[in-house]
Order: sequence, then C-alpha cells, then structure tokens
Amino acid sequence: MTMTSEGLSRPPLRIPNTSVVLGAAVLFAITANASIAGSDSWRDAKASATSTRSFSGVASFYGNVDEPKRETASGQRFSEDSMTAAHRTLPFGTRLRVTHGGRSVVVTINDRGPFVKGRVLDLTTGAARAIGITSAKGLGNIVAEVQ
Repeated sequence: MTMTSEGLSRPPLRIPNTSVVLGAAVLFAITANASIAGSDSWRDAKASATSTRSFSGVASFYGNVDEPKRETASGQRFSEDSMTAAHRTLPFGTRLRVTHGGRSVVVTINDRGPFVKGRVLDLTTGAARAIGITSAKGLGNIVAEVQ
C-alpha cells in the first residue's frame, strides 16, 4: 500500500500489460477501417474486379505540369511522355497492361491518384495517347491487368 499526502492508503499503481493495450489498439484500428471501407467517399473507385489480378473502370490522364522538376510520389521525376500511371494503392513498380478500345499499353505505377471520385487510374499523357483517351473529355473505360 502507498500513503497519500492526506494520510490515506491506496494500492500501488498498476501498469496494464502492453500486449493487451496493443491488441486493443489493433482491434480498434481494424474496426475503424471496416466502417470507413463501407463509406461512399471519393476514395471509392467504383471499379469492378474481373479477377484478383485485373480491374476495370474509368481512367483519366494527367500531364502538362507547370513545375518542370515535379517528382512523383515514388520519388521519380515526372515525365508526361513516359509510360507510367498513378494508382491509389498498388505498390510502386507494379506493371499493368491497360486496354481501351482494342488498344493497349504497358505502364508502371510510380505515383498516387487519381483523386477524383469514380476514377481508377491516372495515366500520363503519353500512355493515354497510346490507347486513345486524350481526345474528348480525356476519360475512357479501361481494363487493367497486372503483368
């Protein structure tokens, strides 16, 4: 027992087992992610997965960046003529065969995006031009297969 300044006794302070605290934190994080995953936010890509190695949806393109030395999220220098793309979650370096209207191109994921609701992939201008989605609104329905 420990004595307080008022002369009262109390039991010693017990520190909880760290594995119990860590386990509770992990359980809370999983529960929080499960509730977020069901939300309809801009992060929802509305993609339909045809298998675990492919997906489809709307792709857009990006380029003409005013900053001449812009880096991608992976640290590579951005080049609008390269055959690269941005995806929200695929690991950097993942290669995808992207098909639109019978034309396809192989791109490497080196950036994060797109940050517009309903889009699943952002292609560089060069990759988008190769499959023909630079005209009109700059959008196209694509099928992407992991290589």
